[in-house]
Amino acid sequence: MTIDELNRFLAGAFTDDPGEVLELSEKHALMRLKSTDRHLRPGGTLSGPTMMGLADAAMYALVLGNIGPVALAVTTNLNINFYRKPAPGELYARARLLKLGKRLAVGDVLLDSGDPQASVAHVSVTYSIPAH
Repeated sequence: MTIDELNRFLAGAFTDDPGEVLELSEKHALMRLKSTDRHLRPGGTLSGPTMMGLADAAMYALVLGNIGPVALAVTTNLNINFYRKPAPGELYARARLLKLGKRLAVGDVLLDSGDPQASVAHVSVTYSIPAH
């Protein structure tokens, strides 16, 4: 799938804003979410669910970019380690595909606030791919 096709697919598949795919290759995807007040938790930082949602959407986009619009490819595992509080504003998800098989895709995602050298969280994600 192309970046435009993925952005249209994601916009139609989710009721909430999943973010925007900015870059896509066979092994990498970059997504951005422009946060609003509803993405904040007490204390003025981006919430964990916001961060997890963007990481999951980035891996979903990367998997679909490789296999096509298979809507029922689903997350089977997501593990996140938070290291810093991200400031409100733009949050970036830099997804990397580690393995793409017939039934499983495994990857990781680094989240940052615009500086790839200063990530705020690391996420490992596994997707189940249905027969298609």
